[in-house]
Amino acid sequence: MEHWDIVILGAGAAGLFCAGSALAQGRRVLVLDHAAKPAEKIRISGGGRCNFTNMATGRDRFLSANPRFAASALSRYKPADFVGLVDAAGIAWHEKTQGQLFCDGKATQITDMLLRRMRGAELRLETPVDAVVRGADGFRLTGQGLDVLTPRLVVATGGKSIPKIGATGFAYDLAQQFGLEMVETRPGLVPLTFAEQDLAQTKPLAGIATDARIVHGGGSFRDALLYTHRGISGPSILQISSFWRAGEELRVDLAPETDMGQWLRDQRGQAGRVAIATVLSRILPERLAHAIAEEAGLTKARLADQNNKRLDQLAARINAWTLRPVGTEGYRTAEVTLGGVDTRDLDAKTMEARKVPGLHFIGECVDVTGWLGGYNFQWAWASADAAGRA
Repeated sequence: MEHWDIVILGAGAAGLFCAGSALAQGRRVLVLDHAAKPAEKIRISGGGRCNFTNMATGRDRFLSANPRFAASALSRYKPADFVGLVDAAGIAWHEKTQGQLFCDGKATQITDMLLRRMRGAELRLETPVDAVVRGADGFRLTGQGLDVLTPRLVVATGGKSIPKIGATGFAYDLAQQFGLEMVETRPGLVPLTFAEQDLAQTKPLAGIATDARIVHGGGSFRDALLYTHRGISGPSILQISSFWRAGEELRVDLAPETDMGQWLRDQRGQAGRVAIATVLSRILPERLAHAIAEEAGLTKARLADQNNKRLDQLAARINAWTLRPVGTEGYRTAEVTLGGVDTRDLDAKTMEARKVPGLHFIGECVDVTGWLGGYNFQWAWASADAAGRA
């Protein structure tokens, strides 16, 4: 049997970062992962350039049953701290929008930096853990060719999102094994899907992106909306998906800077002989403009022939498009998992389970979920550092 000061389960963003922080405390650290490669979620994030943090990070950018929980770790390890590591590693980066920081080059630069930072710890890939048993001497982990004892066990195995890169519910099973409560898990930052009758109208628009504002369930976002073959996606939809529940109705403003009712009246006075679809294409993508005109039965109609009531109806379809998605694309494409280990069972300063001394949960498996835009990576760094230093 091997003895280690700290064993970390999961070689993703949180696990690798925690290893580096724990190593700095002079601990003997072992990191285990069932996958063949470390940090696959980093590799595919940000279109391959890794949106590694967001300078606007604050607790208001996170969803949790206890919104205050994340504040402790986030206040002690800030975006500027991680940027300092990135700069020291010579990794070029840029701010894309709204405080989102991306690598200029490949996302794997971040993984390489984390691996260098934890040099001195041992990383074992393709090493699944079959059982975890707690005894008087600590936690005993066993599996094929594995028999390890440690007084400190950190669970950083993530959530269920993107199973094709190895995501599982292992952390949740382990938490429940040791008596910790769970907040219901569901896909977050995920495209929304439509029923067949609604797809008949939207499917021909697949590939069109347009500016949109959506306010729902405490969330308010303005960003691109993308029509897909299954429904709608794009940053604005991914953001609002974390606030939306099955069965709820959404209202979308497809022209967030324009009062369409007044604008259409003005256009009627200036270009009344122009076809409605042509006029709408001055505000909306051409295919979308023609689809909305067709939906309203105004494909060949001129603007001058429409009374105010008709124009207001058309304006409402654009400024207040009402839709009822039937679901999401699920964990297959979800960027994160909402819910997870109940924060009431964890110490906010150390991420340690209150009922089980020596057992820590960090990163995505905890009921703390950030908005789109680098916030979830910042939570990974902050929660991992809190546990590693503890």
